[in-house]
Amino acid sequence: MSFADLIAADIRLAVLQILAQDPGYDANEMVLRQALAALGHQISRDRLRSELAWLDEQRLISTVDVGGVAVARLTGRGDDAAGGRSVVPGVRRPGPEEC
Repeated sequence: MSFADLIAADIRLAVLQILAQDPGYDANEMVLRQALAALGHQISRDRLRSELAWLDEQRLISTVDVGGVAVARLTGRGDDAAGGRSVVPGVRRPGPEEC
């Protein structure tokens, strides 16, 4: 696995875990970028949208466009991946202390 693949897998897990912490299991792209930055991932809006599209294709989240802003919502499958209860290739599996 390349370094770029490791970073992508970590970003994807972080997005899922951020959404899992929200009471409504959703967040807009601006909130997600700020939360990712706090975790050490300074990524562009385009990169975030690409990762959201990938997560949506895997049915880990669903996304909608609200006035030009992407809003992501966690799915049950995504919640399982965020909590380490399932393994999804391309998403880092959290360690026991991270769940």
